[in-house]
Amino acid sequence: MASDLNKYVIFKLIDEYYGLDIENVISVEKMQEFTRIPNAPSYVRGVINLRGEVIPVIDLREKLGLELKSTDENTRIIIVSESEINLGIIVDSSSEVLEIQRSLIDKPLASEEESNNYLKGIGKVDGRLIIIIDLEKLIEA
Repeated sequence: MASDLNKYVIFKLIDEYYGLDIENVISVEKMQEFTRIPNAPSYVRGVINLRGEVIPVIDLREKLGLELKSTDENTRIIIVSESEINLGIIVDSSSEVLEIQRSLIDKPLASEEESNNYLKGIGKVDGRLIIIIDLEKLIEA
């Protein structure tokens, strides 16, 4: 029953695995120089020119309130699209595309913590926990 499977692009922040619905992912790019935007929130790193399109880039670590880290050769920018908004998300590394059965995704615990507002669920695959990001809520905030 294929409709019971969702595909996610898996990436890492610190030692945790996260997933974005593959339908929202346009591409995964190597880290590149960006142009800073004056007076933007601190998590907005700037904009990049990707194949002629100007794309804002955010640091997901900072947006989620995680410890900041300098970029390295594994750092990636995941280009995503949600509600006609294109956005680049800086992550520590991007590893694979996984299919996760809906029955293996639990709803996140209710919490007052702001970073939990961006979570759609937690998937369990091969002994790993995959934190599923709610892209719509991440972009709105």
